[in-house]
Amino acid sequence: LDDNGLVTCGFHLQGLTPETLLGEQFQPTVDYNKTIGNKYLIFPMLNGRGEEYWKKTAEQFNQIAEKLKPLDMYVGYHNHAQEFQQKIGEASLFDYFFGKTSKDVIMQLDIGHCLTGGGNPADVIKKYPGRAVTVHVKDRGDTGIKDVVGDGEVKWPEVLQDCKDVGGTKWYIIEEESFRFQGLEGIEKSINGLKKILSEMAAT
Repeated sequence: LDDNGLVTCGFHLQGLTPETLLGEQFQPTVDYNKTIGNKYLIFPMLNGRGEEYWKKTAEQFNQIAEKLKPLDMYVGYHNHAQEFQQKIGEASLFDYFFGKTSKDVIMQLDIGHCLTGGGNPADVIKKYPGRAVTVHVKDRGDTGIKDVVGDGEVKWPEVLQDCKDVGGTKWYIIEEESFRFQGLEGIEKSINGLKKILSEMAAT
């Protein structure tokens, strides 16, 4: 990373569970992420079902957040579409989980997946102020979540303004999943799309 002038914007905790992070994997995980200069420890997917599972998981996230707080590190959750499609009672799984976690548990809000699941990204950011610390910038349109930023259905001016004003967003992470482009071409297209949106916002 240093040799290439790169900094770390987050780390997905593949292969870990909240239980293992609270246990013997806590210190090795902290040490590794300190080494690479990362303070955002993100669970990318948890597949448990039912209210008891998610109630327990929310409490575990709260405990992890407390352990990380003195280290200036954070635990968070990266959504996919299903967290907005699945329900616990009247609430979406996403709202159930984040409604039971402390403000120290951050969201890595995936904009495209949120919209695909029936959520409204701008509403989510406003509902949980200060917690959209890192967001995955990805559009959604006729090709699902595989669109270049600015070519899909996301209302980017509203979403980006809310990230700035309400979300406490530190990182906008462009994620290109279409497999339609060679090398970094797709990333470049989305960066240019994002720059165009920001330029238009600045001009209004």
